[in-house]
Amino acid sequence: MDFSLTPEHELIRESAYRFGQQEIVPGLAERDRAHQSDRASLDKMAASGLLGVSIPAKYGGMDTDYISLGIVCEELERADTSARVVMSVHSGLHSLTILQWGTAEQKARWLPGLAEGAAIGAFALTEPNAGSDAINIRTRARRDGDSYVLNGEKTWISLSDYADQFLVVAVTDPEAKSKAAGMSAFIVDRSLKGFHSKAIKGKLGVRAGNTGSVLFEDVRVPAENRLGEEGDGFKIAMSALDHGRYTVASGAVGIVAACLDACNRYARERKVSGEEIGRKQLVQQMIANMVAGRDIGRLLYYQVGWMKNAGLRHTREVSLAKWQNCNFAFQAAHDAVEIHGAYGYCDEFPVERYFRNSRGAMIYEGTREIHTLMQAEYELGYRADKPLARMLPRWPFGQEA
Repeated sequence: MDFSLTPEHELIRESAYRFGQQEIVPGLAERDRAHQSDRASLDKMAASGLLGVSIPAKYGGMDTDYISLGIVCEELERADTSARVVMSVHSGLHSLTILQWGTAEQKARWLPGLAEGAAIGAFALTEPNAGSDAINIRTRARRDGDSYVLNGEKTWISLSDYADQFLVVAVTDPEAKSKAAGMSAFIVDRSLKGFHSKAIKGKLGVRAGNTGSVLFEDVRVPAENRLGEEGDGFKIAMSALDHGRYTVASGAVGIVAACLDACNRYARERKVSGEEIGRKQLVQQMIANMVAGRDIGRLLYYQVGWMKNAGLRHTREVSLAKWQNCNFAFQAAHDAVEIHGAYGYCDEFPVERYFRNSRGAMIYEGTREIHTLMQAEYELGYRADKPLARMLPRWPFGQEA
């Protein structure tokens, strides 16, 4: 068992950390306060090469392994959740799913633009009446000649106003024996007639990020934009969520690290009766718990990254990592507010933003309750993962990619 990171991993960590602190943090408090997203940050991420992480060089990517994607997500969320969300949606949910399920022609067609950031990708599964119960989506895709005609609405879609293309899951066969078998997946370009998006306002957290709804009104999508076969949509969506959950799990560690950054500073600066509050045992206990959450969380997502590198199915392991790491992040942010006292309750210090942002991660990519049930069902033998028709290419990337 080798628990060491390579020099390349360390370089990627340093680069992602520096990018977050230099390009995301400046002006962040004002943007977050104003609920204002920054479209220019996507171009900066593209220029830095971050959007090509874990994409094969043959498609214009950085050719780095999947652990590298987790490291980037951790360091970006250390700056702000909105930056990590870009990686989750564009790289995890969208690009890696195309890498896994796309034909040779589709990968050659879409991945180079995604890797260099010429095109931004997003993921559209959740609907107003179908969240955790994704099996009950209502968006329809009707075959009409060499096209599919889409009608429906998706909501809580990150980058809804900025993405150039969306991985959309829709019902193609309402009469299928099982709902899952009646779904298909498509890459839908926002330039198509009948496509609309609108932002969601008033969010509790991730206020510096763009989230909204997308609507399809007789949107005609070319048949060659279908990902996988008809009926593969639900499998593709669940595969995408494995990638998304990996980025959320690794990003959650970044929130813990950010809480430690803030609390280490404050615990040494703030004094009570002439003594640093860092000397107080209750404060030390909270900081110790953050350290445990950071280090355990890293091991959990490193394991999933290793499994991705090896081409292994990891749905159970990534569920566990997502569930536990998001719990670690929320508890760390809660304790960080406690350590800062009244100052933690206002936006003069960043910990109140960490607290708000960490709450959302316990909902998206599967609620903590869903992941709790999943882990119990795996252990009891009620749930088991079947082999997939297409697996994510192993790293180092070879002919299979």
